[in-house]
Amino acid sequence: MPDFMDIIKERRSVRKFEDRDIPESTLQTVLEAAQWSQSWANTQCWEIVVVKDQAIKGQLQETMAKGNPATKAIVEAPALLAVCGKLETSGYYKGQVTTKFGDWFLFDLGLVCQNICLAAHAAGLGSVIVGLFDHDQAAKVLKVPQGHELVAIIPLGYPAQTPKAPKRKAIEEFTHQDTF
Repeated sequence: MPDFMDIIKERRSVRKFEDRDIPESTLQTVLEAAQWSQSWANTQCWEIVVVKDQAIKGQLQETMAKGNPATKAIVEAPALLAVCGKLETSGYYKGQVTTKFGDWFLFDLGLVCQNICLAAHAAGLGSVIVGLFDHDQAAKVLKVPQGHELVAIIPLGYPAQTPKAPKRKAIEEFTHQDTF
């Protein structure tokens, strides 16, 4: 298994996949990484819909925004993970929001998406977090219940190609000592 920092540095957004299935054990490992994601007060507000059905993937592809570079990946990836969040759970205590930013579910879903993508990469899979689509229409396709929001769709599969690393800011460009 690669070193953890190598996994972080080598993970890429992959939008082209080989035509081969993901073993169920590999998919379960990726879902286990989601299971162990940290969350606000351990609320675990995520719900994940695993989509393998080609007809459903086709309906989801129709919800992609024009020009979305992941549009083909929605039907070409062997599996999609539709990441949903339960509303008014994360960031709440006794039914009251407790943070300046309100419902904390987006933060928690960001953490779960990161775990998914890092675990996928460690397992030899490619992934990309897709957020540019008609969320309401896609949620209807997936029958997401009221009180939940579909936030991201993550195509998973074996990469057909690995993009090069984008330029990164130097640490000194985004860090501050003691005060901003």
